[in-house]
Amino acid sequence: MAITNQYTWLITGCSRGIGLELTKQLLELPSNFIIATCRDPSKATALNSLKSSAKGTLQIIRLDVDDRESMMQSVEEVSAIVGEKGLDYLINNAAINQEIDTAFTMNIDGWAQVFKTNVAAPAFMAQIYLPLVERSEKKTIVNVSSSLGAFGYGFGETWASYAITKTALNMLTYKQKAERPDINVVCLCPGWVKTDMGGDDAPLTLTESVAGVVKVITSLRPEDSGRLINYRHEIVPW
Repeated sequence: MAITNQYTWLITGCSRGIGLELTKQLLELPSNFIIATCRDPSKATALNSLKSSAKGTLQIIRLDVDDRESMMQSVEEVSAIVGEKGLDYLINNAAINQEIDTAFTMNIDGWAQVFKTNVAAPAFMAQIYLPLVERSEKKTIVNVSSSLGAFGYGFGETWASYAITKTALNMLTYKQKAERPDINVVCLCPGWVKTDMGGDDAPLTLTESVAGVVKVITSLRPEDSGRLINYRHEIVPW
């Protein structure tokens, strides 16, 4: 299938939460071609159900961000889909968390896995997908982060392992921008959202948060690159 007048998106972690809602909202526009990824497409019922009402185009592929071989295989599949059009938007959304922990109580062995998923995986995804991003019109990489990773926004002693990985992700983004100023790469905080991870006490619904996220991503400016930005398009100092 030749993609001509559509923007191409690759989003990780689309079986639920922010990734699923982002895919849903982007598919409301015919101008979007979404490659949604998850560990097991055959079990992603909610994601597959989006095909029936999509105005945009949806392709679902297997991609496990904790599996290096799976990530490499996905590049071949995505390359065959987008062809010379390249990848306009690479959205590194997949993330995990341990229990709500503290610096002196967090499970160090478990924290290593959180770091692998939340930092090493986005770093590797950016490396292997760089040739497709370079080929595109928008040349945009979005690392979904959190203000929990910003000094002064860390909510005290809790969420330690998760916050530390998001601080590292923010620095990764800054280093990516410093190396490749021709690519717009940002950290984006979707806010505190009612998801499995965010919990029921969160003030934002998925719909509200992702509506803001979509507006921010599609209106990014060159001066946003390397920064941590929230869903209201505000710079978050970190």
